[in-house]
Amino acid sequence: MMGIFGAIWGIVGLSLVFGRGLFCLYPYVEELAWNTFTWIHWLSLIISLLFMGYSEGYKGFHLKFSPRAAARALYLKNNPTLVRVIFSPLFCMGFFHATKKRKIVAYSLTTMIVVLIVLVRQLSQPWRGIVDAGVLLGLGWGLVSVWLFSIKAFFGKGFDVSPETPDA
Repeated sequence: MMGIFGAIWGIVGLSLVFGRGLFCLYPYVEELAWNTFTWIHWLSLIISLLFMGYSEGYKGFHLKFSPRAAARALYLKNNPTLVRVIFSPLFCMGFFHATKKRKIVAYSLTTMIVVLIVLVRQLSQPWRGIVDAGVLLGLGWGLVSVWLFSIKAFFGKGFDVSPETPDA
């Protein structure tokens, strides 16, 4: 029972983190004055959406993070410990009980994301909203992708993704 709770908490916790990001970014996109956009603003928006949709949404989340997070939630269901269950969102992100490479990537990416958030906050509108529109697309893609891979991991057949744990 503890494993099932941990797996659910891991996916719900990830969903809350991503959902909070979406909730916080949306107002900056919503306040864009679309009717004042020049060609450079439209071009920048298209580039932001294409770049972030592909690099963050597809390559980052759909191909790498989401299947692994679902695999780690499935691993947690079958190998629960009190610490893993309590901190299961962090476990699913690969912050602990992971291979050395996975931990380095998790901590490095998190640091990079925090730095980028600080930098993007310095931008004025419409540039901040243009960047945030791309991030919304990528993060939204990531959230849906985590849900789809989690469903496949727990209810589908043939889910064979490494949880990248030291013992796997």
